[in-house]
Amino acid sequence: MANVVVHTDLNCLSVLQYAVEVLRARHVILCGHYGCGGVLAALRDDRLGLIDNWLRHVQDVCGRHLDQLQGLPDERRRHDRLCELNVIEQVVNVCQTTVVRDAWKRGESLSVHGWIYNLSDGLLRDLGMCVTRVEEIVGCYEAALAGLSRPD
Repeated sequence: MANVVVHTDLNCLSVLQYAVEVLRARHVILCGHYGCGGVLAALRDDRLGLIDNWLRHVQDVCGRHLDQLQGLPDERRRHDRLCELNVIEQVVNVCQTTVVRDAWKRGESLSVHGWIYNLSDGLLRDLGMCVTRVEEIVGCYEAALAGLSRPD
């Protein structure tokens, strides 16, 4: 739900570990989509039940980027931007897992990408978030955020 990657989510970590260590995947793609209902619920602070606790992670993303989001003229644009920001933040979370860090430490070739899908036209957009080494996380994050601030 809402592309959230939490370091205590053993389901997510198990899938990631299997992909990286057993299947020898060389690319991990975190792909969100515009119009995500979970992201919209987090943006609106909707109360849906138990899922609210999971969406709290997206609300944290919203809080980190509140100035940028509040500067957008309408809810649709804020929703789209939060979908993008959430993908970028979750790529960072994937990169900070022991699975990915250990793979990089072993010298394995592994890239973690952040993309977003537009349901209305079927196009994928690369958010400029591609990390191949732990040392790149901050620079890639800052570049991806700067890329969002440019007009399309």
